[in-house]
Amino acid sequence: MSSIDVKNVQNIGFILIPGFALMSYASASEPLRAANLLGGREIYRLSTFSPDGTSATSSGGVPVPAGALPARGSGLGTVFVCAGGSPRDWHYPAVLACLRQLAREGVRIGGISGGPYLLAAAGLLADRDFTIHWEHAPALLESFPALSPRQARFVIDGSRITCGGGIAPLDMMHVLISERMGPDFARRVSDWYLHTEVGEPTAPQRGSLAERYGVHHPGLLSVLERMEETIEMPLDRAAMARIAGVTPRHLDRLFAAHLGTTFLDQYRRIRLAHAQRLLEQSPLSISEIAVATGFSSGAHFSRAYRNLYDIAPRETRRT
Repeated sequence: MSSIDVKNVQNIGFILIPGFALMSYASASEPLRAANLLGGREIYRLSTFSPDGTSATSSGGVPVPAGALPARGSGLGTVFVCAGGSPRDWHYPAVLACLRQLAREGVRIGGISGGPYLLAAAGLLADRDFTIHWEHAPALLESFPALSPRQARFVIDGSRITCGGGIAPLDMMHVLISERMGPDFARRVSDWYLHTEVGEPTAPQRGSLAERYGVHHPGLLSVLERMEETIEMPLDRAAMARIAGVTPRHLDRLFAAHLGTTFLDQYRRIRLAHAQRLLEQSPLSISEIAVATGFSSGAHFSRAYRNLYDIAPRETRRT
């Protein structure tokens, strides 16, 4: 029997939340279409759903035909929720109820890009290993403090599949197709899309600190990493200098020489960038965001935010 002699068609559904990223959806669905083409038969049957049962429009304005949310006994084997934009706008109780029902029926539930946030809201990620796109991680952590996502490209934990989005679903689908059809067939599908380097699940979602900041000094990189880890409870200059293994004065020289800024300005910029994501995506009040980003008061936070972005926090939230 050949590796592609599979009798049963696997039914896979995609629930598209308005504003979803078209790249994430295509990276997950297109390998399944290619598998059918290369296998010469229908191996996967795809269905697309939306919260209101009509076409779902991507973040780029492209409409994708979709039907009503799957009913009880739909026959689906796996369902992926694909979401993008701001979690503050994802008020879809019918989607959460649908996901819970599907989970009770034993359907494998997945989330792509911001989709894991909706899985968390449905209570489907408790005691699960999972990931989410790094942009949505701050909002998830604030809304569901008991959960702890990994910064991995994708995570498969039994009946839960989560993926950071972008092109990472290409890697994820390679693994899922390999599970069902064998590694040789999965390799053929990946080659179809010139996807010659399949990423490991645990590979990082973002470029390294050295790439993002354009520096290679080990001590300075250690400090930048700790800055990103201590947004809510910032460490003082002396503590950071000890982490770098230098004196506070030498730490100042490192920031000036390699980043053209000061220790305090860089730390504040990292915290305010985090605050900006929370303003755009989380339901937290401005005063709560001030606390979550290590500012002593809402007024102090608002002044610092306006000085950096030339716009008030309330205006960022409004727009």
